Amino acid sequence: MTATTVDVPTTTATLTRQDRCDRCGAQAYVKATIPTADGMELLFCGHHFRAHELKLVAAGATVVDERHRIDERSSED
Repeated sequence: MTATTVDVPTTTATLTRQDRCDRCGAQAYVKATIPTADGMELLFCGHHFRAHELKLVAAGATVVDERHRIDERSSED
C-alpha cells in the first residue's frame, strides 16, 4: 500500500487555529483522508499523528502534513 503525503508551504496553510485534533482537542497540524472509509477526514496534533502514522499509511491515507508550522508565531500574537 502507498500513502500520499502533501507538505503544504507555510503561505498556503490549509489548517487553521480552529482545527482541532480528533483525539485530544489540541491544534491540528495534520489532516488524513482515508479512501477506504469513503474519504473520511481525520485531524491530528503532531503527537497523535506520530502515534497513528503507520496505520494511516497502511490504510492508504492521503496526508496533509503542516507540522513544520508548529513553532511559527502568529501575526495576531
